[in-house]
Amino acid sequence: MTSSKTTTMPPLGGSRWNTFPARGAMTAREFFAGTEPLLQGIIDDNTLRSADGEVLEAQIRATLGLGTRETSLPLAAGPDSAPAARELGAQAEAIGKEIAAWATAALDRLLTHRIPLPAGPLVVRSHCYGHLLTPPAADLLRGRRGGPVTMQLYNEWLHQMVLLRDALLPFTNWQDVPLLVTPSGLRHTEPARDGFLTELLVRQIRHTGVVDFARHVITGASGPDGYGFDADGGTVLPAVLDTPPLIAPRYLLTWRAAPAAGETATYVVEARDYYAAPRTRVEDLPPVTGTSDPIDGRIVTGPVADGTRTARIEVTHDGGTADVDLGQALRGHRFAHHEATTTATDPTDPTDAGGSRAADLWAALRAPGLVWTQGGAVSLDATGRQDLVVLALLGRLYPDNVILRPACSKTTGAYPPNHVVIDITR
Repeated sequence: MTSSKTTTMPPLGGSRWNTFPARGAMTAREFFAGTEPLLQGIIDDNTLRSADGEVLEAQIRATLGLGTRETSLPLAAGPDSAPAARELGAQAEAIGKEIAAWATAALDRLLTHRIPLPAGPLVVRSHCYGHLLTPPAADLLRGRRGGPVTMQLYNEWLHQMVLLRDALLPFTNWQDVPLLVTPSGLRHTEPARDGFLTELLVRQIRHTGVVDFARHVITGASGPDGYGFDADGGTVLPAVLDTPPLIAPRYLLTWRAAPAAGETATYVVEARDYYAAPRTRVEDLPPVTGTSDPIDGRIVTGPVADGTRTARIEVTHDGGTADVDLGQALRGHRFAHHEATTTATDPTDPTDAGGSRAADLWAALRAPGLVWTQGGAVSLDATGRQDLVVLALLGRLYPDNVILRPACSKTTGAYPPNHVVIDITR
């Protein structure tokens, strides 16, 4: 006679409000679904009605919104704000609205289709994190039919939603990101989140700070300063690698699923101090050849050494090859001045843009060190070139007074994303 022993997760109830593993990866939607027992506990303990659901819906929108009295992220992201603040502020608004919409749908459903809690009522101890309540929500949760249990349950759920929104801020494709989740939800992100938000709200945040917080969100650990990283199952790199440089965000990242990526490695720039890099004067480059032959670019990654790796943009043209460090190219994109319009009339004639003289694109890409000018204005026409070629050019230019702008199409008057004149001035 044989017997088998099976182990199952303890049923929800008591102090157990989720079935999260010790360490596991979840998307934002999956994590939200895992927090629904907290909402059910609030409904059960407070015997909520439909009208009460509207109060809680207004509360989550106020908490996740920007500019409200109850906001959990007092970030001013106006047109005069730094690029990082504008980008992350727009992320916060978009993600917050989506999470609030999920909450509205969940409350409506749970009021009529209850989640069973086999072990009995939830009783959760949740520390106060200072999230302000709207007056109607405070009245509902603390007075009337509410009480300590209801308040603790709601406080825990609300704080998890704030942690979820903030964990997703660095990512353009935030719904696809595999968040590291533990039985305490996303509380493991709190120390890294505190440092990230302090830098964002108090000073101009560094790109390495965004990357480091993103790494904590996915891996739960820190690492060397860098512009991206490989993790189990994918890679995180700046969003400009998927978007035309003229319109791409400067600080946001994109998660790229890659099953072959099994170890954590940080992408670092080849030259940390670009001030010390050798330079080539643009005045010493050959004249413009006017060639329309294709110039192709691709990314080549280097081997992992001591947890770091470099990558380069390999550019080929007419049998020749030029290599540009990817980290320097991304730095050049962040530092460049981005203009949305231009007075240029002919995208094929860069000398027509503000009276600047022209420089040869391929000669600049092959120049040793970083290209710069000691006087006047210079235009390098990248009209119609691949986005990676434009990015490589930004990596070849000394990142001082570089302007990235569209070349006006005189036939349509439009500004195609890959029609670019890159100006450098001194």
